[in-house]
Amino acid sequence: MKKYEPLIYSAVGLAALFLVLVALNFLAASVPARIDLTQGKLYTLSPATRKILEQLPSPVRIRLYISRGDNGVPIQLRGFAQRVQDMVSEFKAIAGRNLIVETYNPQPDSEAEDAAQLDGVEPQQTLSGEQFYLGAAVSQLDRKQVLPALSPQRENLLEYDLIKAVVRVSQAVKPTIGVMSAMPVLGVKASPFTGQGSEPWVLASELKRDYNVKDVPVSATSIDPDIGVLLVIHPRDITPQTEYALDQFVLRGGKLIAFVDPYAYFDQQQVMPGMPGQPTSSSLPALFKAWGLDMSTDKVVADLDYAAGQGPRRTPTVLGLDRTAFDPHDVVTSQIDSLLYPFGGAFTVKPVAGLKATVLVHSSRNSMLVSDSVATAAGDAATKDFKPSGKEWPLALRLTGRFRTAFPSGPPPAGGKDKTGAPAVAQLKESAKENSVVVVGDADMLADGAAVDVQEVFGRKIIVPSNGNLAFAEDLVDQFASGDALIALRSRASSFRPLTVVRRMEADAQKQYLGKIQALQADLEQTSAKLAQLQRARGPGARSAQILTPQEQAELDRFRTQVAETKLELKELRKRLRRDAESLVFWTKVVNIALMPILVSIFGVGVALVRRRKQSAE
Repeated sequence: MKKYEPLIYSAVGLAALFLVLVALNFLAASVPARIDLTQGKLYTLSPATRKILEQLPSPVRIRLYISRGDNGVPIQLRGFAQRVQDMVSEFKAIAGRNLIVETYNPQPDSEAEDAAQLDGVEPQQTLSGEQFYLGAAVSQLDRKQVLPALSPQRENLLEYDLIKAVVRVSQAVKPTIGVMSAMPVLGVKASPFTGQGSEPWVLASELKRDYNVKDVPVSATSIDPDIGVLLVIHPRDITPQTEYALDQFVLRGGKLIAFVDPYAYFDQQQVMPGMPGQPTSSSLPALFKAWGLDMSTDKVVADLDYAAGQGPRRTPTVLGLDRTAFDPHDVVTSQIDSLLYPFGGAFTVKPVAGLKATVLVHSSRNSMLVSDSVATAAGDAATKDFKPSGKEWPLALRLTGRFRTAFPSGPPPAGGKDKTGAPAVAQLKESAKENSVVVVGDADMLADGAAVDVQEVFGRKIIVPSNGNLAFAEDLVDQFASGDALIALRSRASSFRPLTVVRRMEADAQKQYLGKIQALQADLEQTSAKLAQLQRARGPGARSAQILTPQEQAELDRFRTQVAETKLELKELRKRLRRDAESLVFWTKVVNIALMPILVSIFGVGVALVRRRKQSAE
């Protein structure tokens, strides 16, 4: 019996340990608390979300549609589906009785499937052709917001998407936004004399679906109190009186989104009759100065890393920006894949007390500011004198904090009443609470010619977004119109991890490449000048200019030799870049995949050696 005592004790101990673990798991599951140890706090609701849920004025209903069983969510998505359900449960725990959560399993030909389709939740399809549902509908009374197909690609915005839907259905009336522009954003009615007019931009049509949109003239001297968000697009020739109106709008809590432009390609004006139109420029000089911003109205940003086009059509001033140019933590820019930024400007930022500037979009370091006179240059002409500044220029900024007036000496003189006949009101000197403003250095990006492709299919006009430009503008408006709490909401940690070191290596190599080309071009010009000088020295009576003298032949041979050596250097540079980049990628994979098993193995061997030494010592 004593022989089996250790075995019996071990078995009893294991059984007791198993029972203890089961009991602890049961008790932990019944306690509505958990610890989030992930980087970026992936499973912790933000204070902004908690504030919105705690202050819900009346009940909101969330209907989750998640397929279960044989026709359920694919295995690879079940973890994500569970996280969706967990987040909604956290919403419920905070909001209490003001949030009603209903979960449905829409099996084929079931009432739950009919309900999903009535709510606008779309079936998703696997590679094998099977359909499943993973979506949500948020409603209050007759107001409804639908998330038709939840996707793990937007998991870092899951909290934002859900709480935004809750906020939108909680608003009894559509928010009112204003649009101020010197361009025909809202369209132009056809003239009874000429019959000429224009359709609204696609951006305007999209905004009208969700908001009450009011036209605010660029000459306005006051902003309607009903307007909560004002979208300013290319305020060409704006007056101090209108800037003052914008200033007071921001100070009273209005949300301003301004798209200015140093070279508005889609707003060309004739300087002289009979001459082709010239692009115009716009800015907010008084406001920018008060906010610590500066944007040159005669320079555009050129960037070789993001230049659009290929070969002779490569245009460094037309930027095709990808996700490496965007703030990955901001809810507006974290899910945009691309932006077209044609002939846009760049900002310089000087810190101002009380304001924080966050860069939403930036250029690469392989960029510089160029004169608007060469804005449309392409190919070799655009890169001939290119000298990278080595800095990332801010292209879009979010300003947050307590704003102070840009007119401390009082409003600019305009009489006691404005053009609408409204009496003058007392000037605000500072915002009562924190506010936010977004400024972007390009307005062309919102025009139909830059943002969408219009196609004719069976006689119908089909509009297809060609980049993320409209989504960028709409998301900014959406965020501002949904309330102050959502502005502070950041996206969760993103799984997108670009190899920024490799990109920097490529940029540095490109700088060296351009330097070699520029040096070769300069030497060619010197050689040509020297050959011309030698030709002139021979005089008009010399032999045919096509027959070279020994000096000319030597100079030409020297240049050819230098060309060959430069080509070899460029080839070696490209080879070295490729080798270094491949080596960096390889070692990155080794570190990510093999480092942890190696460390565990070393730790295990170390423990074994320590134990063996102790046994030997005994």
